[in-house]
Amino acid sequence: MDVDIRFSPSFAFAVITIGPGAEIKAEAGAMTSMSGGVEIETKAQGGVMAGLKRSVLGGESFFINTFRAPQGGELSVSPTLPGDIVHMPVDASKALMVQSGSWLASEAGVQVDTKWGGAKTFFSGEGLFLLRCSGAGDMLVSSYGAIEHRQLVPGEVLKIDTGHIVAFEEGIGYEVNKVGGWKSTLLSGEGLVATFTGPGTLWMQTRSPADFIGWLIPQLPTQRS
Repeated sequence: MDVDIRFSPSFAFAVITIGPGAEIKAEAGAMTSMSGGVEIETKAQGGVMAGLKRSVLGGESFFINTFRAPQGGELSVSPTLPGDIVHMPVDASKALMVQSGSWLASEAGVQVDTKWGGAKTFFSGEGLFLLRCSGAGDMLVSSYGAIEHRQLVPGEVLKIDTGHIVAFEEGIGYEVNKVGGWKSTLLSGEGLVATFTGPGTLWMQTRSPADFIGWLIPQLPTQRS
């Protein structure tokens, strides 16, 4: 994927050059602009049931847009929240797990599906499902805030607030725990943390959408005010 990511890490958007005959899949509503020779097709990727599974369980749109440019063209995409975009290669030998709402676009060879991982995937506010991105090709993933890339060596442990996780390699060891005792979990404002154990690669975001929503709601005017 030939992509130019601009204005990161605060208000990033990506300009993708689509070669003749190539296809780019993007989240519904992600398109910012496209050149005149670009065609768009909207459908439930993988069929109706796969679309429902991705929408209801994975938090993504029911429909996915596919962009083609028979003679070549340009497509720009941007996420809903202000933040960063990273360009991730998807290797056929290792899938990437992406938090709900972070998948932005990918090449046609990347399959995006939901995956049940048991109670340990209960990322606060994200439900019990993550997006599993597999196959071969390039992918764009977005965040709220900037994105930090971490490469864990064998045995290295990193604990991350669940609201700050963007993506990680499927094979990395992880579990979700309380930040401390029940008192710390309930009163510290930290909630649950995901404990990752290397080796493996992960990406985290510098801001949490759930924390922002928690701050924003008390500021909204009410009928009495």
